[in-house]
Amino acid sequence: MFNIVLVEPQIPPNTGTIGRLCVNLGATLHLVKPLGFDIDDKAVTRAGLDYWKELDLVVWNSFDDFLEAHPIDKKTHLATTKTDKLYFQADFKKGDYILFGSETKGLREDILLDNA
Repeated sequence: MFNIVLVEPQIPPNTGTIGRLCVNLGATLHLVKPLGFDIDDKAVTRAGLDYWKELDLVVWNSFDDFLEAHPIDKKTHLATTKTDKLYFQADFKKGDYILFGSETKGLREDILLDNA
């Protein structure tokens, strides 16, 4: 279905909760390093409840590695407060990627300038 991409997430319970959501949606969760926690952190798995072991999870070593495999195109949606586009205006399709930046930094400025 969908691909949820968390770029350099910092808060373990946020990631765990999004992982649980992904399982329920049938979505793949992509985590882009560096992470602000260990993937086995109890706060991650606690927030993910029993769903975490069923999660379709892909971990990338860097955002550049992710972009090399999945260049930003019409199937990519940026979740950011730095745009006038609203999420409900997007034309989501099966297989799309929704990118979320770090809770503390957001997405890289160059990505936003070129695509938001």
